[in-house]
Amino acid sequence: MAYLLLTLTTLFWAGNFVLGRAMHLVLPPVTMAQMRWTLALLIILPFLLPRLIANWSLIKKHWKILLLLSVLSVASFNTLIYIGLTGTTAMNATLMQSAIPIIILLITGLLLKETVSLRQWTGVASSLMGVLILISQGDLAQLLTLEFNRGDLWVLAGVLCWASYSVILRWRPQGLDGFTFFGVTVAIGILALLPFSLWELQSAEPIEWRLSSVATVVYMAVCPSILAYLFWNRGVAELGAAKAGLFIHLMPLFGILLSSLFLGEQIHSFHITGMILIFIGIYLAVVADVMKRILKAS
Repeated sequence: MAYLLLTLTTLFWAGNFVLGRAMHLVLPPVTMAQMRWTLALLIILPFLLPRLIANWSLIKKHWKILLLLSVLSVASFNTLIYIGLTGTTAMNATLMQSAIPIIILLITGLLLKETVSLRQWTGVASSLMGVLILISQGDLAQLLTLEFNRGDLWVLAGVLCWASYSVILRWRPQGLDGFTFFGVTVAIGILALLPFSLWELQSAEPIEWRLSSVATVVYMAVCPSILAYLFWNRGVAELGAAKAGLFIHLMPLFGILLSSLFLGEQIHSFHITGMILIFIGIYLAVVADVMKRILKAS
């Protein structure tokens, strides 16, 4: 069951990217994120409210780190991705997100001075080259003239926010259970997004509410938000974080398949080249060490 739940989690996340791209002309990106998280909060609120009351003193004590984590994750990550999807493909977005483990390693090695082996640095270099190929659409000369897709840059900014969040997560309040922590970050993120969403609605075209628009918001609130959170936690509890983390690398595969099937996005040679370099980097920097630990444990 854990394998199925983790596979569904990555499928939900990839579907979130594809829908964000499909609906970018219908739902403004910041408003899309605001509606997604607001509906998610309303759904979990009956279960969350008693926990908020019980943990209120702990929440007030650690409000600064909770604010930072919320801004980096709920408020920034998906919002920046949605903005990026107005100018780039869902395929590019999912491929670039697969580089998150490498960026985390880069941050911990350079800023936190954690030990990083030569093999891991080689993996970092390979994955970063893959990301650069995606951003430049296979023409690295564009990097010298600064002529590249702005949508990819927004996605890259979102990826950097999530990587930073993942690193800072080690300092989250230890006394706060996972569900309450999730609910608090969602609530803070909604408040942080509110002024930007209101500003966006004033300058954007009025939203034409159709069944597809409503279904998109409901899907984003339920599947990649609530269900993915519950499924991921169950999978980690049954298999351990090391094995569960490997399932994230299914996202590019699902992203490419869904983008090709539902959006008609074409797979170009630079997509394949970028994906291969990112996967080589992930193997050298992350997967090889994880597999060694799994084999030792078994």
